[in-house]
Amino acid sequence: MEGVIEGVVADNLAAVRGRVATAARAAGRPAESVALVAVSKTQPAAAVREALAAGHRLFGENRVQEAQSKYPALREAFPDLALHLIGPLQTNKVRDAVALFDVIETVDRPRLAVALAREMEHAARRLPCLIEVNTGEEPQKSGVLPEAADGFLVECRDRLRLPVVGLMCVPPAEDEPSPHFALLREIARRNGFDQLSMGMSADFETAIRFGATHVRVGTAIFGARGPMAA
Repeated sequence: MEGVIEGVVADNLAAVRGRVATAARAAGRPAESVALVAVSKTQPAAAVREALAAGHRLFGENRVQEAQSKYPALREAFPDLALHLIGPLQTNKVRDAVALFDVIETVDRPRLAVALAREMEHAARRLPCLIEVNTGEEPQKSGVLPEAADGFLVECRDRLRLPVVGLMCVPPAEDEPSPHFALLREIARRNGFDQLSMGMSADFETAIRFGATHVRVGTAIFGARGPMAA
């Protein structure tokens, strides 16, 4: 199995779950208030199967095409798995994304929001959505800018009637993440959202302290990323 040694995924999952529970308790929260999204991008289907065999059911993928190559067969074997899209979504992939994923975490611009609303109505499949906020205002990254977030949320929720349930962010790799998590929490609070997808392998415990309800962990579970394999 490329990218991961057989038998290690289950052990890593147990260790990460323990760390999530410890961080939640330290924040005065029940362990079950934090959902662990196992990020399987560039990992082979065999690695995902090992996680599924260990009882895990919540996964995240960055690319629609890669998810299409892995998850239909996995879902046949494990129909209760849930799949989040956590990477940028092109409008020409909206139909495929709505058909395949269970949650879209990266709604980040009006054109995409319109396309999602139209496709969800057409497919009669309303997926929970999160708005991605570019808390670091990085020009190379997707996400609505913080100062535009409130207006975009109103547009998505009130005019387009998208089923928006929360916010997500990916802080700049070189920054201390705490201010970014605090900013996302504040935007969510003033807009009445309680779901926050933030925190990855290097900083998910900090994210939990700032209220993360979903943490996206890849390398701490599956090991180093390799080339995509199905």
